[in-house]
Amino acid sequence: MIKFVEYNEVLENPKEYILIDVRSPKEFNEATIPGAVNIPLFTNEEREKIGYVYVNESVEKAKRIGIEAISARLPYIYDRIVSLYKPHKRLAFFCAKGGMRSGSISSLINSLGFNSYKLKGGYKGYRDFINKQLPLINEDIKYIVIHGKTGTGKTEILSRLREKGFDVLDLEYAANHRGSLLGNVGLGECRSQKMFESLVYEELSLRKSKYVFVEGESKRIGRIIISQCIFNKMNEGYHVYLEGDVSFRRENLLREYTSPDNADMEIIEDLEAMKKHISEKNIIRYKDMIMNREYDKVCEELMIKYYDPMYINSMKKHEFVEKMYIESIEDGVNKLQKWFEDNLQLEG
Repeated sequence: MIKFVEYNEVLENPKEYILIDVRSPKEFNEATIPGAVNIPLFTNEEREKIGYVYVNESVEKAKRIGIEAISARLPYIYDRIVSLYKPHKRLAFFCAKGGMRSGSISSLINSLGFNSYKLKGGYKGYRDFINKQLPLINEDIKYIVIHGKTGTGKTEILSRLREKGFDVLDLEYAANHRGSLLGNVGLGECRSQKMFESLVYEELSLRKSKYVFVEGESKRIGRIIISQCIFNKMNEGYHVYLEGDVSFRRENLLREYTSPDNADMEIIEDLEAMKKHISEKNIIRYKDMIMNREYDKVCEELMIKYYDPMYINSMKKHEFVEKMYIESIEDGVNKLQKWFEDNLQLEG
């Protein structure tokens, strides 16, 4: 017997349910429900083979291949499920559309005495939920949008504000990209659009007030597009500009970009994407400087000659309610907190 559960029911009892994504690792890595655990019934290769046979040969043959594939993995799957069941007591399985994969394993596990459910609509049903709820949850928010030239430490300032109890939406974390042409250095792949929207919804659903701090961004972060409803509300928010001297900004960038072991090669590769903004001669020179570990000189030149002029031009469309000169990350946090307390705290 299969028991069903809606995603909103899981949200209402988050400590009772554990979401189990039974899709292939490839599907899971592209996007999943935040907090879900991947226990794939099939490997990536098995899923492709079963799909091909299902479409091009016969449904029965595809089912048989699936049974053969999963049978050898059942003891492992069982052990994983037992380990998850103890602290949660309710298992919610899902696959792509709430079909055969989640239905079969949910039915089997339920017959073994576990309190298991099939997530209605699967991952597709969850996506429908996000598409409907994200605009609604965004409606009453007033964003406090932090702007500042490259290296001002805006992301770290947001993190410190969250630690102090303020509501924060970290779009760059959700995208896993810093938004600039060198924005993926040391971070790996940019997240998918679907995963980005899921993480944004998760952050906004946890807010305690109508005020949310967010970093000013263009509509695109790497390959991610910010949802139009959120982008519009950001434009309608309070815009605050942070200014810091070049040495402060340079040290922030060096700490952020040069710490990964493979940073040098990633920076060199990404410099190629800047050819329409920087001459070939300078790109070659920057590459040589990076190989010689002259990071500070490259960093300062890129800020002054490339990033700052572009940023200043993009800021002309905003009206700032406050401009602050900051000398450190902590100074920026303190000044933003004071501005909030002086201007918005009583309204919140």
